[in-house]
Amino acid sequence: MLRLDGVVAGYGPTVCLKGISLEVRDGEVVALIGANGAGKTTTLMTISGLVRLREGTITFDGERLDRLRPEQIAARGLGHVPEGRRIFPRLTVLENLRLGAYLRTDRAGLESDFRMIWELFPILRDRAAQLAGTLSGGEQQMLAMARGLMGKPRLLLLDEPSLGLAPKIAQVIAEVIGRIHQRGTSVLLVEQNAQMALAISHRGYVLETGSLVMADTAQALASSPQVKAAYLGG
Repeated sequence: MLRLDGVVAGYGPTVCLKGISLEVRDGEVVALIGANGAGKTTTLMTISGLVRLREGTITFDGERLDRLRPEQIAARGLGHVPEGRRIFPRLTVLENLRLGAYLRTDRAGLESDFRMIWELFPILRDRAAQLAGTLSGGEQQMLAMARGLMGKPRLLLLDEPSLGLAPKIAQVIAEVIGRIHQRGTSVLLVEQNAQMALAISHRGYVLETGSLVMADTAQALASSPQVKAAYLGG
């Protein structure tokens, strides 16, 4: 579904990604783990067209994405839930969700997807008329994910969805990611919480200072001594 080959990207003179290659297959949840500053967020932003790559190729269903603008990439069925949620705090929950669907014209499909959102995130249905900025941190993360889903993506890029959340709320987010996958959406998950990420993924990659240093099944990575020592607390 998604393939990166030899991708080099960065900001100004700084190179953040040093020739990385990875793939997400249809129907997979794939984890990208690593420490702060490893290049995880830059990877997602490069896929979405928010950071232009300098070398290499990015393809989605065989089409080159690196030649397209961000809105064209979104229209191809690739959604991005950014780090830090980036909701519109002065708009209501419902207005945020409608903005997530701004490229869509299928009214019947929208109504169906709203029902799906209320099922996945019942708290958002209760908060539909509430200003997004007044939601709790966990509720804002749910809104950011729901807004991403309203674009009806076939592949969802999730950037640090558990960041700053209490463990109990982070577990709820992990369960929702599993349910999103069960509904047919593939996921590329960036997470510092490696234990959570690998527990809900099929495969994973380990990124260190802009280079991929490991790639394996999630189960194999979770049992790897190197991964345990670096990311799983021993």
